[in-house]
Amino acid sequence: MDNKALQALILSEKKQRNTVVLAHTYQAPEIIDIADFAGDSYALSVEAQKCEAKRIIICGVRFMAETVKILSPEKTVVLPVAQATCPMAENITPQQVKAFKEQNPDCCAVAYINTTAQVKAEVDVCVTSSSAIKIVSSLPQNKILFLPDVNLGTYVAENVPQKEVVLWDGCCPVHNVITAQDVLDAKAKHPNAVVAVHPECKKEVVDLADMVGSTSEIIDYAKAHDGEVIIGTVRGVVDYLEDKNPQGKYIQLEADKLTCKNMTMTRLQDVYQAVIGACGEEIELDEDLRIAAKRSIDNMLKYGG
Repeated sequence: MDNKALQALILSEKKQRNTVVLAHTYQAPEIIDIADFAGDSYALSVEAQKCEAKRIIICGVRFMAETVKILSPEKTVVLPVAQATCPMAENITPQQVKAFKEQNPDCCAVAYINTTAQVKAEVDVCVTSSSAIKIVSSLPQNKILFLPDVNLGTYVAENVPQKEVVLWDGCCPVHNVITAQDVLDAKAKHPNAVVAVHPECKKEVVDLADMVGSTSEIIDYAKAHDGEVIIGTVRGVVDYLEDKNPQGKYIQLEADKLTCKNMTMTRLQDVYQAVIGACGEEIELDEDLRIAAKRSIDNMLKYGG
């Protein structure tokens, strides 16, 4: 069965089954096309709360599906491919967070939303890449543990110099491979282009960028720019832009390096099988864990709103 026929089946089946499909922007274009909504990880959770459907298929990775379940416990949340996880999210354990807090009682533990539900339950507040600077600067504590991404944490620390920021040595293995030389080489080939990168990139890369922002912010910036834009984030963003805004001029920085194997595990066939209930993992969270994890997200809204 070709993609168009499979897409038609998915659209028909999800309507009959009161099911919505939410897809991260890094997903393949053929999945984005049949999704009811596409966006970054936090946007998916917000959209899940708004939708009336009681069953949600999350095309992304596990922490995204968990976050949806944390905020929408009454809904059935399905991850089509159980093996689709996030190496950065799994870089730190809840036991490590708890031990650090016990040794540093005056420290506020701040977690990137790209973390497991168990870690969210141990930290004080979550942040997104777009809200991290605002939230950290708003916190009453002076000492901050920022986890798990050292690159985003470094970016935050530079922009909030009044705080003492302790960094966890984790990273996104995809963004972390980009080098300053990669950016300089792309600029040499496209001297009139601007550079937009995600703050999960190394400081040497961020320092060369014209714009630094979240997935959604990069997309908005690229759409609004008339000339060429060199984009330093997972290649799904350029795929998305070329599909939704084909008149733009987008240059993928290091395309061979910037493919997330976990995000591309989900295929159109997997989405179909998940919609009809033939495969996928339903996300289940212990209620005490869910409530504890939700506190850090509630605090994100409190300090970032």
